[in-house]
Amino acid sequence: MKLTRRKHLFEDPGASSDIAFLLIIYFIVIAGFNINKGFLMNLPPRDSMRFILKDDLLRFELDASGRLFYNGETMDLARAEQEIRSAVGAQPNLAVVLTIDPAAPWQQVVSFVELAQNLQVESFSFSMKEGNVPEEP
Repeated sequence: MKLTRRKHLFEDPGASSDIAFLLIIYFIVIAGFNINKGFLMNLPPRDSMRFILKDDLLRFELDASGRLFYNGETMDLARAEQEIRSAVGAQPNLAVVLTIDPAAPWQQVVSFVELAQNLQVESFSFSMKEGNVPEEP
């Protein structure tokens, strides 16, 4: 029985290993550019019991137009930062609560969460207001 030899795609057998090596390097380099950006927030352990008094709550509201309210008063993020910063120093058991209108601009929500993260607020909570969720455009 006569065996037929297959033709190689490359004339030099070392060329295919070179290309394989270059492809491996290429995929390793590309994998390094896949950066997952997001908020890293530490969650308390499951078995931790932490009680927060009403006096230790800072309640903020975000309305449909993106305005931020604290104690019924409109404020910007810079003023909210001052309020949170002064409260963190005075109340070690502080919890920041953000209530969000479903129609609020998402960037305002992200900015507030980032503010809380930068100020190293240990207890942060946010929830949506009850009501109709706006339809997607």
